[in-house]
Amino acid sequence: MSEKPTDYNGPERVFSGVQPSGSLHLGNYLGALKKFVRLQHEHDCVFCIVDLHAVTVWQDPKALADQTRHIAAAFLACGVDPKKAIIYPQSRVRAHTELAWYFNCVARIGWLNRMTQFKDKAGKNSEKMSVGLYDYPVLQAADILAFKGTHVPVGEDQKQHLELSRDIAAKFNNDFDVPGFFPLPEPLIQGPGARIMSLRDGSKKMSKSDPSDLSRINFTDDADLIAKKIRKAKTDAGVIPETSEELEGRPELSNLIGIYAALSEQPEDKVLAEYAGQGFGVFKPALAELAVEKLKPITELMNRYLAAPDEIDTILSSGADRADNIATPIVAEVRDIMGFWKV
Repeated sequence: MSEKPTDYNGPERVFSGVQPSGSLHLGNYLGALKKFVRLQHEHDCVFCIVDLHAVTVWQDPKALADQTRHIAAAFLACGVDPKKAIIYPQSRVRAHTELAWYFNCVARIGWLNRMTQFKDKAGKNSEKMSVGLYDYPVLQAADILAFKGTHVPVGEDQKQHLELSRDIAAKFNNDFDVPGFFPLPEPLIQGPGARIMSLRDGSKKMSKSDPSDLSRINFTDDADLIAKKIRKAKTDAGVIPETSEELEGRPELSNLIGIYAALSEQPEDKVLAEYAGQGFGVFKPALAELAVEKLKPITELMNRYLAAPDEIDTILSSGADRADNIATPIVAEVRDIMGFWKV
């Protein structure tokens, strides 16, 4: 971790959230969940299933609770221990929405207008998008700062949102003359597999919202489907090169090499040295075998949890109580600082 954020003297705390929309995939595992497992042994961690963010676009009310359980099952199957880290649904802790409103009155329209992710998601239909989708980054700041989160595991596409969280925290501290009340959260971007790309387009991040199921490897895919997806993964006509420099301009191959390196927990250069000069007829089957080996136990354990929804609900309820015990007093302090009436 980096040094503690400026002027903040409280405890360090890692916060991160995952939306309950669609199935989790290999990119989520290598880019986030695998790291969550490591972080829980090193830091105080709060992992949130951000169902309030999910409803910024339409979600089937009959499916939302099950989607939340699905994400919780994936966390547990990957090795996140609810005795070490807090796992809970965002909507169960009211501090998120309350603090988001206070931050709406601190943040500035110009800040949100500069957020590129809304423009990317809305495209030409921005006038038809929900206010929630536009205001998403302010709620994200409230998510982190309701726990005085000091560090956030993020991908490159979320760095702008984290910068907004820092701006809001700094402005609140300055406006109300409470130096160091909120930390300025720092990004945690480290290790291999931080950005896994689509199997069909090496320029796009692997995503559960991609219309093509062949673009990703889902936690629920069986061995045959994983092998099929890797076999059909887009590649070029070349062979495996000897050095990382030779991967430049070959995004699909670079992605597959990165996946192999992350799954095998070895440097890309070592993977390249092992397969240099060979074609995809050799490399792809080896990658498929490795992916099946790593994901099979996760899928089996995840299915066991999904077959026991009451067990998941107990874990989520307990996690929500623990999260509420941290966040509610912090938001109560915010009300006092802002001068709201109280008995």
